[in-house]
Amino acid sequence: MSEMNKIVVSQEGLRQLEEKLKYMTTVRRAEVAEHLNIARGFGDLSENAEYDEAKDEQAKLEADILELEETLRNVVVIDGEVSTDAVNVGTTVRVLYLDEGEEEEFSIVGARESDPMNNKISNESPIGTALLGHKAGEIVTVEAPDGAYKLKILEIRV
Repeated sequence: MSEMNKIVVSQEGLRQLEEKLKYMTTVRRAEVAEHLNIARGFGDLSENAEYDEAKDEQAKLEADILELEETLRNVVVIDGEVSTDAVNVGTTVRVLYLDEGEEEEFSIVGARESDPMNNKISNESPIGTALLGHKAGEIVTVEAPDGAYKLKILEIRV
């Protein structure tokens, strides 16, 4: 697997992806098949908008399933033995915005698990990318679309 296709997730993230795939391949497939059967009952398929809609829904579901299966083939699970020597996926980092004097805490997660509203940021985000590999006490520059700014890493923990 190439480095470009690697998708980093936690054990919990893997569990969620597997549950989503199971739901899509069992429950959702059955629901979509039922919609198709109902729509077929509406008569002439060449002029049946409900049938066309159900077929589109089926095509989208199958595409989503293929994408999720591809994701699972390229998953790299971070284990519970995450080092706190440097910022990495699986660590929580407390930083100080040097320009503003404000502190903030982020959990660094894989892109599939990011949830910025809950301070779970992707290792591929501007802040995540800037912090990766750096140690407590270091100052990093974050290159963001609205300009660069500096963060001091105050603490790294699991």
